[in-house]
Amino acid sequence: MNTFGTVFRVTLFGESHGNYLGVTLDGVPAGIQIDSTDFDVDLERRKPGAKGTTPRKESDKPIFASGVFNGFSTGAPLTILFQNENTRSTDYDTTRVIPRPGHADFVASQKFNGFEDYRGGGHFSGRLTVLLVAAGVIAKKIIAPISISSLIVEIGGETNVEKGLQKAIDAKDSVGGIITCRVQQVPVGLGEPFFDSVESRISQAIFSIPAVKGIEFGAGFGATKMLGSEHNDAQIAASGKTETNHSGGIVGGISNGNDIVFNVAFKPTSSTPKPQTSWNKETNQVEEFSIKGRHDLCIALRAPVVVEAATALVLADFWLQMKR
Repeated sequence: MNTFGTVFRVTLFGESHGNYLGVTLDGVPAGIQIDSTDFDVDLERRKPGAKGTTPRKESDKPIFASGVFNGFSTGAPLTILFQNENTRSTDYDTTRVIPRPGHADFVASQKFNGFEDYRGGGHFSGRLTVLLVAAGVIAKKIIAPISISSLIVEIGGETNVEKGLQKAIDAKDSVGGIITCRVQQVPVGLGEPFFDSVESRISQAIFSIPAVKGIEFGAGFGATKMLGSEHNDAQIAASGKTETNHSGGIVGGISNGNDIVFNVAFKPTSSTPKPQTSWNKETNQVEEFSIKGRHDLCIALRAPVVVEAATALVLADFWLQMKR
């Protein structure tokens, strides 16, 4: 549902065009120093403004509703709110009649019998990734000195981001992208076999990010083209350090002390400027229409910090389990 984690539990709530979005973190240790400025860097990285991103801009100032007192976590559930201040809901009136291809409009209406908040995609919107980023700021504090960094390695099939983005602009369409994530200073022993392996939990968290369509660890699908002797990572030190890292820092579902490395594939933005066709429930006909609203030409542009945050949530949960 809307809660993730075992010891470090994250619950998301809110909709894209509702009054507020929020996240509640349960299991945050008491005594962690927390200030609103701690969120500035990561929230700024997620914000639009660069070429190819949505013109919708929100201030995204965190409001601490519980769990913080005198600048420190109290040990009680920590709730952070964000206000939606720049909405334009009338852009989504047509989605009640013509569900947008690639979006959750149709399935949400069927699942919730038409009572869902459809404005801006409602609870399915990428707007909710601001909550993942906020939760990730706290999670990163918990797992320090473990560090997580993500970067774009491909947009629209091009390693040159500008060139890939220009493809979308020239075609008046959208493009996808690939983000690589690296986790450093990882201790040996995080993760549990079988269903709580590091890959399993990271994959689950990463797939909670809208538009994610794939993930691969280490050599990933490239491992299918290697011989076993080539893919195996020879251990060269008592710390667990290996000569190569084709496994992506995870063996048997457990961290082996090397960097955890994985790639994430993002599909092209479903809301594209290009005219599309879809079924009209009032006329029962397939017809051409154009999607209104303010959207990113490439979702991956703002996603590196979201990938980091989702990863941090998983590692914070494993870290606190190991410390119990």
